[in-house]
Amino acid sequence: MGRLPAISAGILTSMLLIGCAEPAAEQPESGGEADTETSPETETDTGTDAADLDDADDGAEAADAAAPEADDPDSDAPPFGTESRGSYDAPWALEFLPGGEQMLITSRSGELFLRGTAETDASEDLSVAGLPEDIVVDGQGGLGDVVAAPDFEESQRVYLSWINSSEAGTGAVVGHATLADSGDSAELQDLTIIWEQDPKASGSGHFSHRLAFSPDGEQLFVTSGDRQQLDPAQDLDSGLGKVMRLTPEGDPFPENPFAEDGEVTEEVFTYGHRNPLGIDFDAEEQLWVSEMGPEGGDELNLLEAGENYGWPEASNGSQYGGAEIPDHTEGDGFAPPAAWWTPSISPGSLMIYQGEMFPDWAGSAFMGALSGEALVRVELDGDQAGEEELWEMGARIRDVEQAPDGSIWIIEDGDGAELLRLTPAE
Repeated sequence: MGRLPAISAGILTSMLLIGCAEPAAEQPESGGEADTETSPETETDTGTDAADLDDADDGAEAADAAAPEADDPDSDAPPFGTESRGSYDAPWALEFLPGGEQMLITSRSGELFLRGTAETDASEDLSVAGLPEDIVVDGQGGLGDVVAAPDFEESQRVYLSWINSSEAGTGAVVGHATLADSGDSAELQDLTIIWEQDPKASGSGHFSHRLAFSPDGEQLFVTSGDRQQLDPAQDLDSGLGKVMRLTPEGDPFPENPFAEDGEVTEEVFTYGHRNPLGIDFDAEEQLWVSEMGPEGGDELNLLEAGENYGWPEASNGSQYGGAEIPDHTEGDGFAPPAAWWTPSISPGSLMIYQGEMFPDWAGSAFMGALSGEALVRVELDGDQAGEEELWEMGARIRDVEQAPDGSIWIIEDGDGAELLRLTPAE
């Protein structure tokens, strides 16, 4: 899809959805976000930042265009069945370990669980010891992402992101540790911080801190939100509003586009981002990011080294409070989104499907919608975004992952959030 089809996709979605809000911590952004932030459980994701308003979820209501055909009562049934695998409080990320028999689940409140994928509930979960002692749980902050190292089967290494604080404020950090699993207990050993968001800032929103390894295992990508500060996203001397590219040990990747500039700038892969909460590679080894816009203007972006994605100078949404932002236009100097949504759906995660259980969906991008309370699929064809589908799930969806067997797993947001395994409908 070129520029015009991408816009059409956004317009279609805006006809179908009305935004909600996610639990994090954001404030109305009319020119700047207020100091007060709503609680993570009352966030609204109208793109709004009122406490992860972004995360909030612009609630989703289907319009007539999305209604089922009158003569076909099953026309709105999703093409998958769901199986509950237990529930968790404030979950944030899922990660399947190589082999497919175990998975890790993080909780924003500062817990990490190791569980078997064959189990149907959470009663046999192991609570993993050895977590960081400095996790700050506030607003959108807490324990965040978890990914297995590319060489996990040999090293047993996992990477984590979380929020800590200093006199300068709060910020995201990334560390790695060895996962020691005895069968009856599990522990992180030799935890080492390898990256810190720079600068730290006041407030408790837009940390982002999602992690992804390149297919060759040599590059670690970290999303770094704008911390609701807006302008730093355009400042290459700031680490906010960027996607960073590092080595597995946390050093700036030597081929980064601004490697010669030193300091935080040499970590930057792309800039002009707001709150990128999803990141994944497709089968062609292209890197995609989903990010929450302000009031509208949620985006799916294909990343290219050194590109500027516009925030806060360009967005297909508006500031909270109604202040207008120039839309993306051809020739404005910014990389336009491949797809966008107004009203917001509040994408809190991104997975690009490469399994065999759903063959028709190979190469599609899947996003968990927070305010939209839905699972969203976007067909990808090379560098183009095409057809979209949205399935209402009746709950905010925090994360979506593909299991080694090709099933799709999603986890809801908030307390008592369900972990669900999706398989083709019978």
